[in-house]
Amino acid sequence: MLRPERMSRVSVTGSKRVMDDAIEAIHGLDLLHVTDYDGTWEGFDPGDPIEGADEAAEKLVTVRALQSTLGVTEADAGQPRIIRDDELDAELENVRQRVNELDDERSELEDELREIDDAIDTARPFAELGIDIDLFAGYDSLTAAVGEGDAEEIRSALEEAAAIEAYELFEGGGYVGVFVYPEADLQEALVGVSFTEYEIPETDDAATSPEAYIDQLRTRRERVESRLDGVESDLEEVGDEVASFLFAAEEKLAIEVQKREAPLTFATTDNAFISEGWIPTERRSEMEDALEAAVGDHVEVEELERAAYDGEGHAHDRESVDPSDPAGPGGPAEEVAADGGTTMSTSAPPVIQDNSGAVKPFESLIEVINRPKYSELDPTLILFLTFPLFFGFMIGDVGYGLLYMGLGYLIMRRFESGAVRSLGGVGVYAGAFTVVFGVLYGEFFGLHQLGEIVWGGNPPIHKGLQPHFIYYAYAWLLASAVAGVAHLVVGRVFDFVNNLEHGVGEAFMESGSWIILTVGTWWWVFTATALGPKPNFMFSVFAAEGMTNPATGEPITEGVALPLGFNGFSSVELFALPVVGTVSLQILTILVGLALVLRVEGAIGLVESITQAFGHVVSYTRIAAVLLAKAGMALAVNLLVFGAYLHDGEFHLIFFAEAAELSEAQAANEVIFGGLLNADGGVMLALGVLFGIVVLVLGHVLVLVLGITSAGLQAIRLEYVEFFGKFYEGGGKKYAPFGHERTYTTED
Repeated sequence: MLRPERMSRVSVTGSKRVMDDAIEAIHGLDLLHVTDYDGTWEGFDPGDPIEGADEAAEKLVTVRALQSTLGVTEADAGQPRIIRDDELDAELENVRQRVNELDDERSELEDELREIDDAIDTARPFAELGIDIDLFAGYDSLTAAVGEGDAEEIRSALEEAAAIEAYELFEGGGYVGVFVYPEADLQEALVGVSFTEYEIPETDDAATSPEAYIDQLRTRRERVESRLDGVESDLEEVGDEVASFLFAAEEKLAIEVQKREAPLTFATTDNAFISEGWIPTERRSEMEDALEAAVGDHVEVEELERAAYDGEGHAHDRESVDPSDPAGPGGPAEEVAADGGTTMSTSAPPVIQDNSGAVKPFESLIEVINRPKYSELDPTLILFLTFPLFFGFMIGDVGYGLLYMGLGYLIMRRFESGAVRSLGGVGVYAGAFTVVFGVLYGEFFGLHQLGEIVWGGNPPIHKGLQPHFIYYAYAWLLASAVAGVAHLVVGRVFDFVNNLEHGVGEAFMESGSWIILTVGTWWWVFTATALGPKPNFMFSVFAAEGMTNPATGEPITEGVALPLGFNGFSSVELFALPVVGTVSLQILTILVGLALVLRVEGAIGLVESITQAFGHVVSYTRIAAVLLAKAGMALAVNLLVFGAYLHDGEFHLIFFAEAAELSEAQAANEVIFGGLLNADGGVMLALGVLFGIVVLVLGHVLVLVLGITSAGLQAIRLEYVEFFGKFYEGGGKKYAPFGHERTYTTED
């Protein structure tokens, strides 16, 4: 699971007269990731498409254009169907004609609507001025115009124009109408004045008033819209009728084009062809059998290379193989041509991530960054183990967890996209861990009644928000740091494995140095030395009652969250040095790690040693912070709705409290908030209940959403930044075999 599927580079060499049959057989297998011929072999040229490729491509373009015109989607495709060549040509031509006629009519009507709208806009200034349109045309000695501009500036310009003897100016709605005598060039008369002149619309004699003209246009628009709706309805009906055919035709033509253009990737001569590509090693014999069944011994399949998990994935020597099982181990080693011009290119093998069904959805989170390279470890398994754990621990509530699981399941069922469905699967796993921790915390939407039912009021762990259980918050703070150390060490181990291609020594220097420094640093942090800056709870929350707290020197009687018997590591003293004093094994480990890091990284390693060995681990304490933040938000919602009082260091909700205990709390003035559901009778109670339900629902929905945006983002940030940053590069090539998975067509 940590390595991709083993890939082999194979070549298929054969006679051109069986090339079509070979292509058909290879395509049907959907196995060979074809490598394009780069044109470097002497005497070989890239192949030419098989006859009919251009025609099939043109038909494919037509089908996709029709799909776009009709707006059909995959949901309209219906059941898979058989579609024959003669049926495709005849039906495609029939559909094309029907759709084109309706689409042309739709375009004409849309153009007409735009013209009508333009005409209405043109007539609107005349309606604002209240002047009939025909009064602005048909004069021999007058110039008439309508436009936009400053009326006072226009009036002043007309007064000063020597060629103008008289004029009349009309204003209305921000528009200006101008009549000038004798006929004159208005643009020349209004030089320096801002005036935008509008075109005078042509109208029928019966519609000389602008209002009548606009009404006429609107009536015409309604008729055109009605016709357009009819055309749209016809197109929708045609789409429903032919959607199944179009998707089946697209798939059939896409397959045909793929097959007919396949020789473009081949190296060919007049009589032979060579195709090369990558195939899962364990399935190589499957391709050999299929080709033998299709063309007999007219084609030869040769394994050129079995990719190793180092460098760029290339191997010059095939691994030992069993002669009876070429894909398995156990036989004598055999030299394989892997370079020297015998392969079409030096491309790295494509990557098929080898994860089980449970782990598979988490590949979508890896894809957000990039697919792993063939030569590096696949972190999907670790992501599967840690991301839901981090998320579930931070939320830890049965109610929220069930909703996350439900939402994830709904996404998996409702969406077709593989990536989106995978995210739904991630949501289901994250929700399941949230439920598990919710049971351990004894919480259901922030209510502790679940703990009363399941654990008799004493759940095994607490979030630490209650004042009485504050030491749990300290414990989770330390646990987060420990989880950070473990997570980062795993990342460095992955880096060590990835670097083994450079030799064990160099891998140790590049990766082992950081492991030594990180572990040494936190080993010292948890020792009972240099107690001044170390908080007391470090040595008590995981201890056992009766043990001595080295920070205080007193027996531990309370504040134990998990009785693991840990009250700090003992300092292992090795030797004493002048001035420096006693050197412990922990300090020596830090110094060795630091020396190794400085040797590899240089001076910059001194800064990085602080940020990575210490700072990156501290970054994991955000897990405890989000845990308390989400618990606090849920508590605030419940406090507002149900009311709460403080008793024996714990918050208790008034709505669920016993009368005697509530009376005692009221007498002791321990009530924090009365609660919306606990208002006095009458109208106030009704309003309180109504408003309380709204606050309860909306408040918990907000917490639910923020759980994704805070716990989810913080958890994935720890994976991407802190964890992946230690070893992961990505950039692997996606496995894209020559073939097609049929969805809308069937050959049976």
